[in-house]
Amino acid sequence: MPDSGMIRVLVALVVLLSVVSLVAGHYALKCRARRYQRDILARWPVRTVPLEALDPIFTPTPLGPTLETEVRFVGRGTGVPGGTSDAEAWVLAVLAGRSRAMFEFGTCTGKTAYLWARNAPADAEIVTFTLAPGQVGAYSTEGGDDARDVRHALQESAFDRFLYTGTDAESRIVQLYGDSKAFDESPYLERFDLVFVDGSHAYSYVRSDSEKALRICRPGGLVLWHDYSGSRHCPGVFRALNELARRVPLVHISDTTFVACRKPSA
Repeated sequence: MPDSGMIRVLVALVVLLSVVSLVAGHYALKCRARRYQRDILARWPVRTVPLEALDPIFTPTPLGPTLETEVRFVGRGTGVPGGTSDAEAWVLAVLAGRSRAMFEFGTCTGKTAYLWARNAPADAEIVTFTLAPGQVGAYSTEGGDDARDVRHALQESAFDRFLYTGTDAESRIVQLYGDSKAFDESPYLERFDLVFVDGSHAYSYVRSDSEKALRICRPGGLVLWHDYSGSRHCPGVFRALNELARRVPLVHISDTTFVACRKPSA
């Protein structure tokens, strides 16, 4: 039978191992919190609200969405780079039906522009902006831009034909090309009911596009950002929007990667 001295040593070892485990666990939580830019026990910095907070038309019934939200639609499919989920694309299509002027940062495949054209009023203005394949040399990185975000942005700037190309929707869409940091938004100030920010997810671009989006959105209009989904997936988006939320009333839409801002009316 072990003597009392050995028992004391064993107890001390157990206590020491417990303390080391607690310290290591706390350090791991702090590192995780730092990566996600939040306190250990806190939620993401941008508060989450239900979809109907974005627009009352999304208020569900016991049977789900109302028939007021019925749209013309194309699903995501498989093997397509970037893009919204089917639920997110449906939200954008519904909002198009309630908008007279829309602007998109980041055309990618052109699906959002196509859905807007199919669901918006006949006299609606639709403008979409992207970096053309021959313009990738104009893309400018800055310190703090994550290499993954840069790589994905250049991969999604590979299209010179879009989903709307050759359709009767094409005549309703104004396609602009260029580097969004160099885009002069002054002709469009306070013009759009709906602005969708889904261009490069690199931190410097999200900051630049966000400022321009807020300026071209009319009072009472809506700005939506895509891919607010944590620092591992899109670190530039997460960082830029968490910072923006300190001075702009942003909300995260539940069950989506959308962040939204309803611009205050004049």
